[in-house]
Amino acid sequence: MPFEKFCVEKRMDRGFEGIAGQGVQTGNGMESRMNILFVGDVVGRPGREFLAERLPGLKRGYSVDMCVVNGENAAHGMGIHRAGAEEIFAAGADVITLGNHTFHNRDVIQVFDDYETVIRPVNYPEGTFGRGYVMFDMGKYTVAVINALGRVGLEPMDCPFRALDRVLEEIGDRTKMVLVDFHAEATSEKEALGFYLDGRVSAVVGTHTHVQTADGRVLPNGTGYITDVGMTGTLDSVLGMEISVALKRFVQRMPERYQVSEAAKRQLNGVLVNIDEKTGKCKEFQSIVLKS
Repeated sequence: MPFEKFCVEKRMDRGFEGIAGQGVQTGNGMESRMNILFVGDVVGRPGREFLAERLPGLKRGYSVDMCVVNGENAAHGMGIHRAGAEEIFAAGADVITLGNHTFHNRDVIQVFDDYETVIRPVNYPEGTFGRGYVMFDMGKYTVAVINALGRVGLEPMDCPFRALDRVLEEIGDRTKMVLVDFHAEATSEKEALGFYLDGRVSAVVGTHTHVQTADGRVLPNGTGYITDVGMTGTLDSVLGMEISVALKRFVQRMPERYQVSEAAKRQLNGVLVNIDEKTGKCKEFQSIVLKS
């Protein structure tokens, strides 16, 4: 079956509505919805290439209105560089989020200068270069995308819970559609933040651990949630990195430098968030896994 046809049929099978400019008939009349696609951590050149190959068809097949991509590992597996940002935007991303490797590459400063829609975690200390959130103008509506970094098992940062409180207060009534990329290690911290923000944002999507979790759902007060979206890169690898290097590190305890895997099979992991444009509530939440 052709890829684009597969995408369309999957959308119809799962009942996804929310095509741009259209409404969904409900008991209270017409309900206008929006589809936001979030793609998990893009790892190195293989991830960027597979994203460019598959993202356009995904956007058409799922009638995507807006696309957010985590580019935390786009540059040789750590951080992002200008070439990586350019490729991700050219593939069809509207916003790029980052994580704990934000400042691994020096030219990220230039990336922040050139692209307002590349954001880093909002809970870096005050005065850190870059932006922690962006208000993405879609004409009729505006969508806020916020990036935050967990503290459990990662380097010390300001409290993500309090930082998000401040940002949401700052956003105020400018939009009800808010997507949070929570780049964190611990499942408990991610779940806690999901419930902390339930009903206050449209979706909380976890990134960083590179393996898609099976808990994607809409929380009780209308926030879409998943502990980890997964990654985009090589399939037969250790989180996108060379297997042999990972084994040396674990088995022989040798300080080998991680290298991006060039294995032939690729994967793209993401989630589709269907949002009521008026209330900002998540109406449907679907995990996506594509493999070559």
